[in-house]
Amino acid sequence: MSGRTTFLLFGASGDLAGRFLLPALAALQAAGRLPDELQVVGTSREDWDDVAFRRAAAERLEQHASEVPLAAREELLGLLRYRPIDLNQPEDVAGAVGDEDASTGRIVAYLALPPAMFPRAVGALGEAGLPSGSRIAIEKPFGEDLESAVALNALLARVAGSVGEQAVFRVDHVLGMATVHNLVGLRLANQLTAALWSGAHIEKVEVIWEETLALEGRAGYYDQTGALKDVLQNHALQVLSLVAMEPPDSLGERELRDRKVEALRSVRPLEDNEIASRTRRARYTAGRIEGRAVPAYTEEDGVDPTRGTETFAEVVLELDNERWTGTRFVLRAGKAMTRRRKGVLVHFRAVAGGPLDEGEATGNQLWIGLDGPEDVRLELTGSTPAPAFRPSTVTLSAPPPPSDLPPYARVLLDMFEGDGVLSVRGDEAEESWRVMEPVLQAWASDYAPLLEYAAGSDGPA
Repeated sequence: MSGRTTFLLFGASGDLAGRFLLPALAALQAAGRLPDELQVVGTSREDWDDVAFRRAAAERLEQHASEVPLAAREELLGLLRYRPIDLNQPEDVAGAVGDEDASTGRIVAYLALPPAMFPRAVGALGEAGLPSGSRIAIEKPFGEDLESAVALNALLARVAGSVGEQAVFRVDHVLGMATVHNLVGLRLANQLTAALWSGAHIEKVEVIWEETLALEGRAGYYDQTGALKDVLQNHALQVLSLVAMEPPDSLGERELRDRKVEALRSVRPLEDNEIASRTRRARYTAGRIEGRAVPAYTEEDGVDPTRGTETFAEVVLELDNERWTGTRFVLRAGKAMTRRRKGVLVHFRAVAGGPLDEGEATGNQLWIGLDGPEDVRLELTGSTPAPAFRPSTVTLSAPPPPSDLPPYARVLLDMFEGDGVLSVRGDEAEESWRVMEPVLQAWASDYAPLLEYAAGSDGPA
């Protein structure tokens, strides 16, 4: 990674930068894996200078990266600079891109901004003219619907020029999680799972993304997004594509992403008459989580109750291909739930026939955790011969895989090195909207009721 690299961080004063990106840079600094001659230029509308930015960054690193050695954090602070910019003024962006230091090497521009601002920022970067070898990163959701995703992809393609997709990183940090990598390995590298990984043996797959967090001051973003756009349209569909894809010939960038796109293309979008039976949406009311009182979603600061934003979303999908005939894929996400639970629950079909009475034969379950201490849990049905032949459950568990880097650090490392395997390709983003847009449109027309659940509960009944 020779030559000067400028990490141009848009939205440097925001939550994403402070909570995840700066800690990720600190982790890479501690691991000795930042590019040579790196400088970090933060930009936002705050009237800061270098000193003020470093002071704010030091506070966020103390909050969210205290496990990183202090020496590494201080070394990172020494790399930070700041430029106030207004995205409505293209000359501000041109000034940052054409900075005397930045213009002598490549730029990695990370747009830690609200999605509505992506077109303006990308367009300004295109007008400014990026040096050769530069890259642009945007955060999910990639667009607001299929039409805007297609338009955003076209704009990114124009700015990227002949380099194309290799210069564009659509960031879904789930792809940087070590446990998601473990999911792929568990599926593809073990005879037990590989032999049973089809609709003939699997009745249902649940992709679960439940958290105890409520809004935590993010109403400005979340109330205009909701659980379906925030989680199901990206995180959950990315996990589904890895669970459902045909085994790739290699784990290289092109092969892996081709297989993921094929899986997404096989998902059958829901019809209007299926919305009521195959989807649920809800938002939390007042309750208690881990001993603390949580106000109702509609009473949170910054929430517009008339918008009808959901904090819980569930969608049941099917794939139209030979491997997954007869299997349901249930995607579920919720905020302010009774417990934090993120993972994949595979329900195997019950054994047909045999000596067990009807109702005694139960399907085995495989839990693949994406977050938390229990990573893999397999529930097997055993039996006791006397006095009655009854099933019992045996649970096997394994510790989570070791990880030397947090997810965002893995994502940034791949960006610096130009490896797009952890990036969402443009056609993946469009296919994800193709699947979820009918649900969004149906919900906007009230084809499914907006239910309620108490904060700290398991969700709507």
